[in-house]
Amino acid sequence: MSHASQMNRESPGTQRGQRDDAGLIAESYRVPERFGAVFDRHATAIHGYVARRLGRDVADDLVAETFLVAFRQRAGYDPDQPSARPWLYGIATRLISRRRRDEVRFFRAIARTGIDPAADPVAEPVADAGARRADAQTLHCRLAGALARLSTADRDALLLVADGLSYAEAAQALGVPPGTLSSRLARARRRVRAELGGVNPADERLEQSHG
Repeated sequence: MSHASQMNRESPGTQRGQRDDAGLIAESYRVPERFGAVFDRHATAIHGYVARRLGRDVADDLVAETFLVAFRQRAGYDPDQPSARPWLYGIATRLISRRRRDEVRFFRAIARTGIDPAADPVAEPVADAGARRADAQTLHCRLAGALARLSTADRDALLLVADGLSYAEAAQALGVPPGTLSSRLARARRRVRAELGGVNPADERLEQSHG
């Protein structure tokens, strides 16, 4: 394998010389403890993703379940995929879908109260930032309401990409063709944009208000 090919096979979060996720998963057939390195690389991202969709109270348990399912299903992992990131996000998304009513209630509660249980409480650094914070909170409430009204499929597409996955990775996570992912994402953005009065849901301010 060429140096360039090896670089392409390295997973996000790996350093030069470290095994990619596919290699670690293969090694875990003989040494199950090796799977722990996959957890260490991706658990924080998966926890944040779940928390932003269901709240922090649920995230710990669902992350544990995600990696338990992944460990049990690792024999079916595609060794040609160096990064387990889309695979893990896909498992987490399927587990979230079993709680879609809870998710809709979660977003409706944010829209109603303006309080996001998934957000970290951060002290305001400057006195004159109050107006900006109020504007962001208003946008966040409207976004949460718009997300609650999306179909599950469209919400999955939008939030996977909002969490940093590429179109290809999001399509892989959902097990759909890239064209299907693009259609769902375009529809979700169009509907959210309309409910936000023309604000682009891919806008940085919007993504920050969701994160």
